[in-house]
Amino acid sequence: MTTPSAATPPTTSGTAAHVGPATAPGRRGSLGPVGLVLAGGVSVQFGAALAVNLMPRAGALGVVTLRLAVAAVLMLVVCRPKLRGHSRADWGTVLAFGLAMGAMNGLFYQAVSRIPLGPAVTLEVLGPLALSVVASRRAVNLVWAALALAGVFLLGGGGLTGLDPAGIAFALGAGAMWAAYIVFSARTGRRFPQADGLALALVVAAALITPLGVAESGSKLLVPTTLGLGAAVACLSSVLPYTLELLALRRLPASTFAILMSLEPAIAALAGFLILHQSLSLPEAMAIALVIAASMGAVRTQVGRGGRRNRRNRRDQRDQPDQPDPRDRQVTPESGLNA
Repeated sequence: MTTPSAATPPTTSGTAAHVGPATAPGRRGSLGPVGLVLAGGVSVQFGAALAVNLMPRAGALGVVTLRLAVAAVLMLVVCRPKLRGHSRADWGTVLAFGLAMGAMNGLFYQAVSRIPLGPAVTLEVLGPLALSVVASRRAVNLVWAALALAGVFLLGGGGLTGLDPAGIAFALGAGAMWAAYIVFSARTGRRFPQADGLALALVVAAALITPLGVAESGSKLLVPTTLGLGAAVACLSSVLPYTLELLALRRLPASTFAILMSLEPAIAALAGFLILHQSLSLPEAMAIALVIAASMGAVRTQVGRGGRRNRRNRRDQRDQPDQPDPRDRQVTPESGLNA
């Protein structure tokens, strides 16, 4: 499993700017992607609140269809991605990214139509948390993953008994697709400039889900009010957060990103309190505190690691004599990070 590395940020052009040791981003470079992830999470939850009002009109798969189809059209218009100049591996990556995105959305909406939102989100978050354990190379990240896992289980009510087995299966499947989404989003960000890969992946996801949504809702999807709400959901739940997450994954390791994704249940609970006037119980408040603590620990670990690497690189550069490197005269596209 390959994950984005903070020490070797990918270039958007596919060619290396220079040859030599790459330096990791400092404190500001590490906190920037974190802010993008958090902003994306807030946008998703506002979109989810709007989707709750839309689901009775269009059905679960109908909502996903509107969300992905409108998002795909908007991203194609804005990005105008180039279709030429990409390798077979590039197209395979964006295809896998789109399939993971479509399956993740479809499976999750099927889950919340059968089981309550809290347990559904709890089960779905297990996917990114499992990825954080598998992808991490530092033992301390296991502690943050365990802490976040305790929080999301507590937020889910402390138990999953009495739930529809099909709903549980759909939620776990959505979690697996979420983990795949994280991996292939990072790879797509390395292979395609700007958000071109995201726009193409949204087309793949929409093509996967649209036949199912049309079969479920039919002409209901063409009602003007439904289309308008679907466009709003697409912007809040797909276009904005997916773009922010893709940009964040260019500079943030997948293991840290996966732990930050555990903030989703906490953000959802806060949005429910502010927008839907749902009060928080003491266990739910404790769960939010656990999840936030885990995310803060993951961020501090990443920032501290980047700072130590920067100091070590500066010390090594001071100790080395200034000698010309003959490799600096031979910069080729093959020396880029997209190979």
